[in-house]
Order: sequence, then C-alpha cells, then structure tokens
Amino acid sequence: MTEHSGVGSTEPLRSGGVGSAGAGVGTIVHQLRVEQKVFWRNRESAVFVFIFPVLLYVLLASVYGRRIEGYPSEEVLLAGLLGYGAANTAFAGLAISLVIRRESGLLKRLRATPLPPAQYLTAAVTSILVVFTLQTITLFAIGRIAFGAPLPHNAASVAMLIVIGVAGFGGLGFGAASLIRSAEGASAVVNVVLLPMAFVSGSFGPARHLPRVLQWVADVLPLKYYVDLAERVYLGGAHVWSKPGWVAMVLVWGLAGYVVAARRFRWEPRER
Repeated sequence: MTEHSGVGSTEPLRSGGVGSAGAGVGTIVHQLRVEQKVFWRNRESAVFVFIFPVLLYVLLASVYGRRIEGYPSEEVLLAGLLGYGAANTAFAGLAISLVIRRESGLLKRLRATPLPPAQYLTAAVTSILVVFTLQTITLFAIGRIAFGAPLPHNAASVAMLIVIGVAGFGGLGFGAASLIRSAEGASAVVNVVLLPMAFVSGSFGPARHLPRVLQWVADVLPLKYYVDLAERVYLGGAHVWSKPGWVAMVLVWGLAGYVVAARRFRWEPRER
C-alpha cells in the first residue's frame, strides 16, 4: 500500500490565519479534502481499505447456508463484516498510512507548515470516518440488492456505531503507528493482528464453536464486542447504548491506543 506525495498539501494554508476558530475549521476542511482525494486516487489503498470488506461479504454471503444460529446468513455476515470494516478501515488503514507518511518524511515536512498537528490528525480521522460511512452504506446496499437483506431499522444507532468504531479502532491505529518501525513491515504487522482478531471475534461467521481458549482470547478483544454490538443493532433493532459495557470495551481499547500514541508517536522517520 503506497501513498502519493500529494498528501498533506498545504499551499492555501500559508496565507490564512489559522489561530481563530473559523480558520481552524477551514484548515481541517481543506486537509479533509486533500485526504479524500489522496485516498480515492490511491487504488491500492481503496482496494485494501474500502473494497476488500465488501468483496468478503459478497463471497461469504454467496457460500454460507441459508441461516446462521436462527438468523438469515446474509444478515449475520453483514453485521460481522461491518465490524471487520471498522477495524480494517480505522485500525489497519490509519496505521499503515501514518507509518508510510512518517517514514517517507511527509509528516516531518508537515510540521514545517502552518498546519497545526492537531488539525492534521483531526482531518485524518475525519477522512477515515467518511470512508467507513460510505463503506457501511455500500454494505447495506449490496446486502439489500444482491441478497435481500433488510435495511437497518435504527439508523441513529447505526450512525453512532460508525462513530464508536472509528473512535475505538482509530485509537488503536494511532497506537500501532507509534510502535511500528518500518513502512515495509506495516502491512504485515497490522494484518497479523487484524485477521486472527476478526476470525475469533466472529467477523467471518459464528465463533461460538471455536475452542475455549480462542473464545477466551476473543473475550478481551474490542472487535468481539463491536461485532456483538453490530448484531444487536442490526439483527435485533436495539439501540447501540443498550449495552454500555460493550461500547466501553471498544472505547477503552481506543483510549489505550491514544495513550500509547501520546507517549510514542513521532513525526520523524524511525529508520533514518
């Protein structure tokens, strides 16, 4: 997964006063536009982050039986892939892109521009939120059109679920980016974490029949609780806040990632 050199272009920012609240919002909006342009122009990134969870859903929904534990399989898999999409987009996508930008020297150059670091990072997270929102809409649209899956009954809870996913797994993405040393190893490291976590957490199908030890591992992972939340919201029509403990588990993991990033995040390349 590569990054174009246009990331973080700040030409229009040099003439503006970024100290005021209005100018601060303006710089974030400008950087958000840049982040979106770079993301969609980078085909490798778009395939890895946006398209891959959608492809997995189509493949799995095509081969699974009619029902999974009493629910239509296409609905159970949609909820599971929604969880995988959150982790893949906010955790893996953010971690890989930040490491590549750091090791290429882009983050170091950004520090020399008038763009404040907090506003750059806010724009990066907001861009992830936009991508995951579009991905969620795409999953529901394909589920409805291709497999007859119903649309969610509680749109407000789905929206909150999206925000919770980006906040929680985005924190893990920042934490991972702070620990990964090389751009070459970034994709391997995050996938070694992401794919087993998705498997034991039920993203690719029911995990209740896994060996007990794997279930114990899943019980401490944030993705397991996020998938359970997605199933509760989508399959059961419940409010996302009906299980505050599950929400807290996802957000606590995200907070831990932000704490690691606050202590270890670097703007200069590690391998130079």
